[in-house]
Amino acid sequence: MTIAPSTAPLTLTTSITEIILPGLVEPSGLQVHRRPLEAPRAGQTLIRIEATGVSFAEQGMRRGRYPGQPRFPFVPGYDLVGTVQDVGRGVNPALIGTRVAAATKTGGWATHALVPAVDLVPVPAALDPAEVETVIVNGITAWQMLHRNARARADQTILVHGANGGVGNVLVQLARHAGIRVIGTAAPRHHAALRALGVEPLDYAAPDLAAQIRTLAPDGVDAAFDHLGLASARRSFGLLARSGTLVAYGMAADLNERGSLLSMFGKMVGQIIVWNALPVRRRASFYDFWGGKTLTPRAFRRKQHEDLTQVLSLLAEGAITPHIAARFPLQNVAQAMELAESRTVLGKVVLLP
Repeated sequence: MTIAPSTAPLTLTTSITEIILPGLVEPSGLQVHRRPLEAPRAGQTLIRIEATGVSFAEQGMRRGRYPGQPRFPFVPGYDLVGTVQDVGRGVNPALIGTRVAAATKTGGWATHALVPAVDLVPVPAALDPAEVETVIVNGITAWQMLHRNARARADQTILVHGANGGVGNVLVQLARHAGIRVIGTAAPRHHAALRALGVEPLDYAAPDLAAQIRTLAPDGVDAAFDHLGLASARRSFGLLARSGTLVAYGMAADLNERGSLLSMFGKMVGQIIVWNALPVRRRASFYDFWGGKTLTPRAFRRKQHEDLTQVLSLLAEGAITPHIAARFPLQNVAQAMELAESRTVLGKVVLLP
């Protein structure tokens, strides 16, 4: 892949603007903060951020309901696209001036970020940073669930819940590009856009949704991708074909519940263990974006880099289309989060520092 020089000038600055999540607050409680810019340490790069975004993770974090989130206060921002402005000791100085992407989990809602050089993925020339932003974590997640977890193949049928969302939208496009039939659930206002992508849309709120899916796939779906929670996962597992695979990857329906998220996650994992112990060929798993990073960091990064490179190549070729729900200046993060949480948009809300 070609490493692309950024078209934006490398203006030097001595300060950073960042968005602070101070605690359990509404979007209006997010704080804009300025502080001196730090120099990169050994192995680090200083990235001038050109695009970041609002994902489901930040929505969970502001409620204190995202597993493994830092203690308050902290700077949210799950991923970013930007230009390398400086490097620390041991990092190739040739990286300076090149555009890169990175998954960070936190720290992306800022004008600059310190990112380990080993976490950077080159961005192909001529791509819009905002468009790249829509497929970093969403693209890696979709690619890995489709091709590594479910191992879906051409001519199979899959079910994607939330097909209009950030992950769902990329997932259905990757599937259609691979020749896979897609049944997608979403609000009716998104159905025309989904049909244009080759998806067979269904109303996610329909009381007879399961029956409608069985009508479209009488023998069951070969894979189901469910981010809603345990109740929906149970229904999805029941809709699988005899050798089908369920990939659960979130608990969106439980976001505003008062119960312990850890307890809910434990119930999900317990149910998956029970399913996989049954004398049937159907299988289930829970996708963890950060799974393996602690135990096998080199293998984790290799897979992340390989899979994001695949997705970015498809984006550069026009094989998949980025869907930007809206673009906001970084300082307008409250409005951006409110829009993302409204569940009314197709694609991802992007912040432009």
